[in-house]
Amino acid sequence: MKNKYIPTAFSLYLNYFIHGFGVIILAQNMNSLANQWNTTTAGVAIVISSLGIGRLIVLLISGALSDKFGRKPFVVLGACTYLIFFIGIILSKNITVAYIFGILAGIANSFLDSGTYPALMEMFPNSKGTANVVIKAFISAGQFILPLMVSFFIANNLWFGWSFVFCIAILILNGIFMITSSKFPKISSVDEKNSSVKIEEEKPVNVKANLWIDGTLFILYGYISQSTFYLVSQWLSEYGQKVANMNATGAHTLISYYSIGSLACVFFTAALAKKAVKEISFLSVYTLISFLSLLVMYLVPNSIICTIMAFVVGFSAAGGVMQLGLTVMSDFFPQGKGTITGAFYTAGSIASFTIPLITGMMASNLAHIILFDVFIALAGFVITVLITIRYHQLFKKTKKELLK
Repeated sequence: MKNKYIPTAFSLYLNYFIHGFGVIILAQNMNSLANQWNTTTAGVAIVISSLGIGRLIVLLISGALSDKFGRKPFVVLGACTYLIFFIGIILSKNITVAYIFGILAGIANSFLDSGTYPALMEMFPNSKGTANVVIKAFISAGQFILPLMVSFFIANNLWFGWSFVFCIAILILNGIFMITSSKFPKISSVDEKNSSVKIEEEKPVNVKANLWIDGTLFILYGYISQSTFYLVSQWLSEYGQKVANMNATGAHTLISYYSIGSLACVFFTAALAKKAVKEISFLSVYTLISFLSLLVMYLVPNSIICTIMAFVVGFSAAGGVMQLGLTVMSDFFPQGKGTITGAFYTAGSIASFTIPLITGMMASNLAHIILFDVFIALAGFVITVLITIRYHQLFKKTKKELLK
């Protein structure tokens, strides 16, 4: 670990702390924004869907451009675009204008991803996995703190926009540091090519996955894994208040418990991974837990059950299981990691766009929204079982071929 990069790394993580706010800030202020935009909660859900469109617009090309022009420009561009989003939302007077700013938030997320993930791996080449896992921890921290802030504002009859102002202030201060004082490693394409060749040469197995069968399973899982936790993060507070009959403060804190669960899973999974537990071992287990916890939440909608299940769903659905799916996919297709990453997260972006539209049409009955998520999680469990079966078939076959 090179100490000279630590301040810059912290600045990168701080962007994702604010991203944790950005992911749920519209849903957490749904009623206030609906009043400001002269619409309903279904209308706010439509604006939330715009974030997925924004990611789709630049996701497949921003990574390649980051390789060509460097990491810093895209990190700065992502932070500035996020800044415009937060300012624009609190100034918007209708959902049409808000929708445009929502698209910018999705674009900002893609810019941050394309610059931050490779930058951290280049800063800490001996601990790439840990460096990227910490991103998820900062996102979860943001998702934990925001509902507490919103609950405080509601309890004290304060303007909902203060949470947006907080994000704006952090992004401005962090942006000043990023532009004037940040340090990024130089990109060495030759070294990267050489190191990648060595990795491939040392890899003892040559898995022959089926692009149509295995590729389709992973694309579907990319969509479903994103849908499962994204739906909960957007509607859990509303469900707690209107179905479980919780007060506004208690309902908003459900997202905090959800975030604590996701944060706990990040460290739990990382600890087991260090003990050589393979990623494939987590997929079906976590998706089964997601399905069961959502089912219990739907069947027994009271404050205690919702609080407990919010933690469990956060742990099983939002604690990095999507990243685990991508890691397993890279085992199936080791020669095209960049391509599969784009395809996998594009499927997730489609979920970010379509799920709010679907659930927005169901907003008159919030119980149906959670039931919808139950079926999504069940489909995810079926798909991960199929992926696990294919994994053991392929790798068992490959090991037998190596022994001949």
